[in-house]
Amino acid sequence: MATGRNVMRAVRVSEFGGPEVLKLLSDVLLPNPKENQVLIKVHACGVNPVETYIRSGTHARKPALPYTPGTDVAGVIEAVGEHVTVFKKGDRIFANDTISGGYADYTVAAADTVFPLSDKLDFKQGAAIGIPYFTAFHALFQKGHAKAGETVLVHGASGGVGIAACQIARAYGLKVLGTAGTEEGMNIVLRNGAHKMFNHREADYVDKIKEFSGVQGVDVIIEMLANVNLATDLQLLSPGGRVMIVGSRGPIEISPRDTMMKESSIIGVSLFCATKKLMHECETALLAGIEAGWLKPVVGPEYPLEKVAKAHEHIINSRGALGKMVLLI
Repeated sequence: MATGRNVMRAVRVSEFGGPEVLKLLSDVLLPNPKENQVLIKVHACGVNPVETYIRSGTHARKPALPYTPGTDVAGVIEAVGEHVTVFKKGDRIFANDTISGGYADYTVAAADTVFPLSDKLDFKQGAAIGIPYFTAFHALFQKGHAKAGETVLVHGASGGVGIAACQIARAYGLKVLGTAGTEEGMNIVLRNGAHKMFNHREADYVDKIKEFSGVQGVDVIIEMLANVNLATDLQLLSPGGRVMIVGSRGPIEISPRDTMMKESSIIGVSLFCATKKLMHECETALLAGIEAGWLKPVVGPEYPLEKVAKAHEHIINSRGALGKMVLLI
């Protein structure tokens, strides 16, 4: 809630570092939408692991300080800038990017990164679409070239991107395998697209995947923790198989020969690199998924804006993801 006519609450980062650098201020100036921009009253904002890397200063993207994190917002249009005709004040929307930052009462976004929010979804679900679903579609089809009838393994399937990948892959006719670290996580993913789940905390889970996938192996792997799993992933692939690296927290040693034997590929995935044309393709497919009813974000941990530092600690240190983490504004 805005604390004055021209000011609002917003989380500001003035130096790179741990979660403690996330400071909630109550006197931040309300942003104004410029040409082809909209002002959004934020109801919920998704929390993504990449935001913790950017905040810590370890990511390749280093925003100018101070800044407000957050891209995946859902809320209501408060005002529109010049030349914006698609939206009007009061429209329910979600966005996959912001200009002024989403951890705030209000945010400004480019109109072409904002989309109508179906009445089928609440604001928390709307805040869970952005980076997770666009990344999952980008990884599966635009970079991974997955096809109906192929087998996909979502390695770390119970978080935001993982559940998105399972829902999308199932809707597009793939055989969907997933891993999670808890029984609860496995059950959530089974209810959201996976045909078969494996517990990646079990010592023999890789052998179980090999046994289940047979001689053919897995065609596409969506990898959330490449610094732990990449060497193993290469053993699970089919001939011509592809590992899509969505997440990694450090280095790993692999044998390049493992890629030669099956002519397999290791492909990095970053939504920041996607062209406007590719993003429009993602948008079209995902809005159709919402309309058809198979795109249903699973909301996990919820934190008030005042607890943003705890949210950043949780998303990195939890023993197992359970849906998409959101901030409630």
